[in-house]
Amino acid sequence: MSARRRAVLGVAIMSAVLVLYFVFVGIRAIALLGSGDAVAILMGAAMLVLPLIGAWALVREIIFGSQATRLADRLEAEDALPEEPVSALPSGRPDRADADAAFPRYRDAVEAQPESWRAWMRLGIVYDACGDRKRARSAIRRAIAFERQDLRS
Repeated sequence: MSARRRAVLGVAIMSAVLVLYFVFVGIRAIALLGSGDAVAILMGAAMLVLPLIGAWALVREIIFGSQATRLADRLEAEDALPEEPVSALPSGRPDRADADAAFPRYRDAVEAQPESWRAWMRLGIVYDACGDRKRARSAIRRAIAFERQDLRS
């Protein structure tokens, strides 16, 4: 099984478990709302709000993952994915020296073409490969936004 299929299967399983959790919490919340006790009613209301927030976050993450995968697939079809290898330490973390060496090329590409979704996506992929998830997600969000603009024009 390919890594992508395993990832999709993992997301599907975790999403199903989370939805099941939301159902059980919702059932308990409705029971608390019907209890007639003021504290129980407040707890039931809070228990209804939290699954809604969780469902919103889950949908948002699935959409983000789908859009990021679609852009990565487009780069792969264009044979434009980053190629710099980043070695890993025994702990599994990326080697900082390799990571630092990989960034300048992709950062310069973004500076040269600040509205290019391809440049932002490659930078996001490099950040992700080097373990900088926060910057990776930010760069990939920009790539998604710029790609949407390209589709509209």
